[in-house]
Amino acid sequence: MSEALQSLLDLLDLERIEEDIFRGRSQSSVVPRVFGGQVAAQALVAAGRTVPEDRPAHSLHAYFLRPGDPGAPIVYSVDRIRDGRSFTTRRVVAVQHGKPIFHLSASFQTYEEGLDHQEPMPDAPDPATLPTGEERLRGYPHLPAETVERFLESRAAVDLRHVDDPPYGDFGRPREPHSQVWFRTNGKLADDPLLHVVLATYVSDMTLLDSVLLAHGRGGWAVGDVVGASLDHAMWFHRPFRADEWLLYDQHSPSASGGRGLGQARIYTQDGRLAISVIQEGVVRVPRA
Repeated sequence: MSEALQSLLDLLDLERIEEDIFRGRSQSSVVPRVFGGQVAAQALVAAGRTVPEDRPAHSLHAYFLRPGDPGAPIVYSVDRIRDGRSFTTRRVVAVQHGKPIFHLSASFQTYEEGLDHQEPMPDAPDPATLPTGEERLRGYPHLPAETVERFLESRAAVDLRHVDDPPYGDFGRPREPHSQVWFRTNGKLADDPLLHVVLATYVSDMTLLDSVLLAHGRGGWAVGDVVGASLDHAMWFHRPFRADEWLLYDQHSPSASGGRGLGQARIYTQDGRLAISVIQEGVVRVPRA
């Protein structure tokens, strides 16, 4: 296991300060606020620790309310909404400086047999044939060295490989609002289903709004031609998967308007099983002159 992955796992290992109250800390991010995927992942950890182990997470719905302060701890308060025969529901509020910064509702379900179908996996190149994230980033001379290092540091726990150039790599002309990324953790994980769901939640916030930028030829926050932030985030976990094995993140944007952009995605295992569906809306604004 890489040192960066161990640091991320330590970050996600929340301190329990009361029965349903947990405390977490933050790590550096590309932008000067707490990374949204970190808050979502930590909130899901807090919820999962109040649920029986035989009930894996099957969905989450979240709102980002305020920018998080990376220099202050985050307190997660869990509300045990419902414990049914098949489903368990939890609500989590993340608080900093006495104000809520994030709200998550998560649902967990006991395993049961049922109808089964899925959309087929789209075509994508083998991840082993693609440049690593570091190789791509260091190949863009227009990116400041400081920006490259911040990207590499914030993503060091994950092997994330773009199929095509990300927005900040090739911008200035509109492209199809569709992107594909392969990802897996930089090291093996324990056989804990919640841990794999939490790691996928963490990564899911890294690139989903990129497809919005592609449609308008914008390079994004890395080059400063837009400003933005996640507004809400939803995920559905359909089938078991491992976050330490390759997952294809197939993303597109059906709409942008009113200073907001919508990203939709499906995450597939390398053998073609649809594991997760994701939707996110974010603020995407062109800076005023």
